[in-house]
Amino acid sequence: MNIAIVGTGYVGLVSGTCFAETGVNVTCVDVDEKKIERLTNGEIPIYEPGLDQMVLKNVKAGRLKFTTDLASILNEQEIVFIAVGTPPDEDGSADLKYVLQVAKTIGENLSQYLVVVTKSTVPVGTARKVRATIEAELKKRGSDIPFDVASNPEFLKEGNAIKDFMSPDRVVVGVESEQAKKKLTKLYKPFLINNFRVIFMDIPSAEMTKYAANSMLATRISFMNDIANLCERVGADVNMVRAGIGSDTRIGRKFLYAGCGYGGSCFPKDVKALIKTADQNGYSMEVLKAVERVNERQKGILFEKLQKAFNGESLKGKTIALWGLSFKPETDDMRESTALVIIQKLLDAGCTIRAYDPIAMDECRRRMGETIVYCRDMYDAVLDADALLLLTEWKEFRLPTWGVIRKAMRHPLVIDGRNIFDIDEVLESGFEYHCIGK
Repeated sequence: MNIAIVGTGYVGLVSGTCFAETGVNVTCVDVDEKKIERLTNGEIPIYEPGLDQMVLKNVKAGRLKFTTDLASILNEQEIVFIAVGTPPDEDGSADLKYVLQVAKTIGENLSQYLVVVTKSTVPVGTARKVRATIEAELKKRGSDIPFDVASNPEFLKEGNAIKDFMSPDRVVVGVESEQAKKKLTKLYKPFLINNFRVIFMDIPSAEMTKYAANSMLATRISFMNDIANLCERVGADVNMVRAGIGSDTRIGRKFLYAGCGYGGSCFPKDVKALIKTADQNGYSMEVLKAVERVNERQKGILFEKLQKAFNGESLKGKTIALWGLSFKPETDDMRESTALVIIQKLLDAGCTIRAYDPIAMDECRRRMGETIVYCRDMYDAVLDADALLLLTEWKEFRLPTWGVIRKAMRHPLVIDGRNIFDIDEVLESGFEYHCIGK
């Protein structure tokens, strides 16, 4: 089976590589010539555990190829996935110009039946726009070539994307014809054999499912952060509260961890886009607007704790150590990360920042330049520091040697933004310790 994936970003490259792993012949397409050249030479432009080996394996097997020319390979394909970026416009709505440009190219070059699938996260009604764009180009050519559109939203977690794709909780597919359903059933047959759930539905419902899922997860995070902030004020422990409510099977245990705010390429963008979709349809998503407000406030909470720890005195001239820069572990992605907010607040306050992250140092340098000090490891970061702020819960940060850190720091202050440290151990080592929700 031959398919094409247009867009070699996170979603496109992971999806294309994993489809190739199941025996499908995949051509990944991107307009970025340098990126395609790098991929052809075996260089992976994103960090995702295990992806580089899988790409090389499938390229060597001849199942995974790369090109910048969609038109030249279009009519060799049974299915084309659109997995290009949908960045937020200034008003929060998803920008569909790249999606519709792909649709235009398809309409200009289509010569046989094709299933066109939106894999990008797109608002409800996008498949209809894709169809209209293709039809308009066919009409210009005086052609009446049949095609179908479908929606197949991704539910990949950065840092765990390959496992998520190969062993999914569910695969959601929106279709409007039996022929498209048959094609996509064939593509996902390896997953059906392993009894993973492939849920077919109408296209608008599939498009909405992606936004609703991410918005629900974001809601749980903001809810727990709100609860955590109240716990601090009334003397409760949010970890105990989490255990208590998570044992209720109606609630469950996942996504109930308090912290210093969510980030990444999905939750912030998708919450904004769903709010905007509702506004455009005459409805106000009041819960999601509150979710967004809580999260923006939460990203600054560690800075507030830092100020409070120094009794409101000026932070100018103080050295602050940061552990973690990416928005979550196992990725170098800093989009909407709490670190970006904290770094800017610390710089504005006149602090010197010493930072370490196992993967995201280059990405931070690309974004922030040399405004901070990039350290060789977690212990180098705390040298002569007046405070240590934990922003990302990388595994290597979980069991530090506190005695070494105590000797290296100028002032023994630890602010744990992810609640990963043993409070008794930190206090016994002679530190002042603050976390979220205790």
